[in-house]
Amino acid sequence: MSLHGQPRYCLRCGTRMVRREEHGRLRATCPACGFIHYRNPVPAAGVILAGRQGVLMVKRAFDPEAGAWCLPAGFMEYGETPERCAVRELREETGIAARLTGLFGVYAGLDDPRARTVLILYTAERTGGRLKPGDDASDARYFALSRLPARIAFESHRRALAEHRARR
Repeated sequence: MSLHGQPRYCLRCGTRMVRREEHGRLRATCPACGFIHYRNPVPAAGVILAGRQGVLMVKRAFDPEAGAWCLPAGFMEYGETPERCAVRELREETGIAARLTGLFGVYAGLDDPRARTVLILYTAERTGGRLKPGDDASDARYFALSRLPARIAFESHRRALAEHRARR
């Protein structure tokens, strides 16, 4: 991969890629087999789990944004549904098991340096588990909507939390 996330060589035939205008944009294109590399957003899913204590958030253990807080969420695995991803990420990051209760919203994530994302957030109700940070979270706790942490990792999470507060 190059610095701009574009492959230098064709993923199909190994020929050195060139930049050509394809479908209105400059894209890495193979001059030999015609393969076009589309740099598409990465899907992610997560949960807004609200309870008497507030909304559940996790503190990021790793960059980007290590030490900042966010909603329990993460990238979808190949072959995984957004719903399954949301439940898995919640369990991995917080120890909490939950049942999804609805779609909360879909957000364009433009400030993660790893990739542009499409964040799909669900509402959920707790069904079990014990609150304990895990996976890539160094802490997990509930926050009152009126007393959210000062440092929230991503704009899409900040927008979702503001919308959640407005809907209450």
